[in-house]
Amino acid sequence: MWFDVVCPWCYIGKRRLERALERFGHAEGVRVLWRGFQLDPAFPQGRSQPVYDALARKMGATREQVRAMTEQVMRVAAQEGLEYDFANGVMINTFDVHRVLRLAGERGLGGRAHEAFLRAQLVEARDLSRAEAVVEVAVGAGLEAGQVRAVLEGDGYAQDVREDMATAQQLGVSGVPFFVLDRSFGLSGAQPVEVLVSALEKAHQGARG
Repeated sequence: MWFDVVCPWCYIGKRRLERALERFGHAEGVRVLWRGFQLDPAFPQGRSQPVYDALARKMGATREQVRAMTEQVMRVAAQEGLEYDFANGVMINTFDVHRVLRLAGERGLGGRAHEAFLRAQLVEARDLSRAEAVVEVAVGAGLEAGQVRAVLEGDGYAQDVREDMATAQQLGVSGVPFFVLDRSFGLSGAQPVEVLVSALEKAHQGARG
């Protein structure tokens, strides 16, 4: 699953995938691999901007227009039990967060860390452009503060994240969430649970030959 922390549809897609796996008869054989993607890689690192302002700039719209457009996303998220806070949220460059998530994956904490960072960004409206905020969220997911700081202060896992994004480009991924099942076919967007279950079934049948 290619995703970005600032992507509201990605958290919705995560919830729907979890529900699909509950209904999939062979879920014990499924391993979810998270891949990094940046919706706005040109956004300055170490800085933040109110979500409505950032989206207005990117889309050439007014704050009021952006607010109206995000209301639909908030309603869909609420159906998945997610209460988004766009009013207080900020846009950031997510490259460093993706690097920390790679560390979490190595430590067997990928699932907890992805949940924690998506919640921190979209529900709790944390400013993840601040290194200490990233450390706090990572520690809450079970990582050691010193290891997280070492990643943030160096270039650890940078090449892994770049490779994720390069692979996405090769696959023609222009938006997230984007699912690739069994390296055979892909699904774009936060698909309905029924569609994900059907895709899982097809991938399972294909794997059995």
